[in-house]
Amino acid sequence: MLMAGDSYHHGDLRAACLRAARELLEADGTAALSLRAVARRAGVSPGAPYRHYADREALLSAVAATGYRELAQKLAEAYPAPPASPLDLAEGAVAYVCFALDHPALFRVMFGEPCDPRNEERVAAVAAISSGVTASVSRAFPGADLGALSTAVWALVHGLAFLYLDGKLDASAPQVVADNVRAAVTALFAATGAAAPPAPGGSRSGGPWEPGRSRSRR
Repeated sequence: MLMAGDSYHHGDLRAACLRAARELLEADGTAALSLRAVARRAGVSPGAPYRHYADREALLSAVAATGYRELAQKLAEAYPAPPASPLDLAEGAVAYVCFALDHPALFRVMFGEPCDPRNEERVAAVAAISSGVTASVSRAFPGADLGALSTAVWALVHGLAFLYLDGKLDASAPQVVADNVRAAVTALFAATGAAAPPAPGGSRSGGPWEPGRSRSRR
């Protein structure tokens, strides 16, 4: 923790406030998060955070921006190669849900708290995730209505994340969660005819989608 008498280089105060806010979130959830609490946690004067954040909403938006950037990184790591079929999207779903479970309070801030439209970092971070999801869906479903289908895929994955966060699904074993999320996404695509489920031995049975290949929907 920084002490009240510590001096700051340019940008250090802002970074210290964000660190303090994240620590408060992890320890006590959003109820404990205020500019005054952040100042105490960072070891600075009560008015210091106001140099960077006009109010609590501005602080929450800045915290959310850090979460969106981290989520974008996790989604990028889930796709070492561009997704080539609907089944490949399941890995992104696993990364999304696991991020929510690893950072539950942060995830709720990202999607459940009012946002400051003036926060350009948050707007840019959200746009990066949105464009990444749309690009992945376009590769997996060439010829589809990208706007509608991207929303549908996001709704499925986001719904799974909150079902786990809210205790409606068992989140006690991370590997089981990953397997179940993967199975849920795979099952839905298979049921709608978008993908064929894996056949015994690891190869996919016949269907409109083959590993590494895709075709336009009619």
